[in-house]
Amino acid sequence: MQKSIDVGQAIAGLAVGVTTTARETGAAKLTALHREVAVTMPSAGAQEIRVLHARLDPGDRTPYHSHRHPVTVYMLAGVFTLELDGREPVHVRAGEVFVEPAQVRMTGRNLSADEPATMVLFYVSEPDAPFADPAA
Repeated sequence: MQKSIDVGQAIAGLAVGVTTTARETGAAKLTALHREVAVTMPSAGAQEIRVLHARLDPGDRTPYHSHRHPVTVYMLAGVFTLELDGREPVHVRAGEVFVEPAQVRMTGRNLSADEPATMVLFYVSEPDAPFADPAA
């Protein structure tokens, strides 16, 4: 038996995660992974949203750098250790989220001897802005 769908109701439901499905209880399962207010977001009229996949093999280290914008790290596997100037090291594990702050010099490492660290990076920047700037 096919369920009849009210178009107005379906469109309004997009705001709360309702989906269409063959089952009576079709709803998107939304789970908030992280929420954080950022005061250092770019303020130009046009913005570019970027989503990157990154992998650090065992022993890999990023260059010493900073970002012009906050970068959200969502770990898929392994552990990513961030060393941010003036702070204790942060160990971000699979399933965890960390927001790298703007204008803070840092390096990231995979300290594991045998497991890659894989992650998805999300950020908003002015179009064509570099992902990172070398730090002195």
